[in-house]
Amino acid sequence: MSDAVYKRILLKISGEALAGDKGFGLDNETIKIIVKNICKVHEMGVEIGIVVGAGNFWRGRDGEDMDRSTADHMGMLGTVINSLALQDAIEKNNISTRVMSAIQMNRIAEPYIRRKAVSHLEKKEIVIFACGTGNPFFSTDTAAALRAAEIDADIILYAKNVDGIYNSDPKTNKDAVKFDEISYHDVLKMNLKAIDLTAASLCMDNKMPSLLFALEKPENIVEAVIGKSTGTYLK
Repeated sequence: MSDAVYKRILLKISGEALAGDKGFGLDNETIKIIVKNICKVHEMGVEIGIVVGAGNFWRGRDGEDMDRSTADHMGMLGTVINSLALQDAIEKNNISTRVMSAIQMNRIAEPYIRRKAVSHLEKKEIVIFACGTGNPFFSTDTAAALRAAEIDADIILYAKNVDGIYNSDPKTNKDAVKFDEISYHDVLKMNLKAIDLTAASLCMDNKMPSLLFALEKPENIVEAVIGKSTGTYLK
């Protein structure tokens, strides 16, 4: 019997997480560990959508003197690389996985169509959403919020490089206080940037709860799904 408290989730994975200790590119062992925990969640009967970032290859802001739209489109291509890597690792566990891209590239991914995505999820296929929203000026955090609303997910799981949301940056303020729970309204009011503020606004408008936790320990994915996460719950 499943211990999961959610039927359908949207898991957002930062691109940096896939690089492991290398800091750049893909680390196969790290990916295997992350995927192992995703597979455990799948075995519980949970329907899983995934959005992955591209920070292990490129961020739009890295192109200092570059046109922002061009830089963001380069980042979208980075998410495709990461999505294909995740697909390959998941399918090695005999779980059917679909990559759906917001920018058409039919040779390697399906075009994103909401009804098809929902159909795949209902068949217990894992769906990886590539290329963010397909538009520049939007982060993959925002893409996760958008796709979660479109597929009617129960919750967004933001797997980050921090273990929750704090009232200030814990890297620069040792007295920063972590929130166990916080409203999107307060996140926006306090300008807390652990989650993209556009994503927070979109989640608030669509009454989409989310949970932000550290991916440093990949087993936190399973802990989040069974309701034992020590991250920050947003509503």
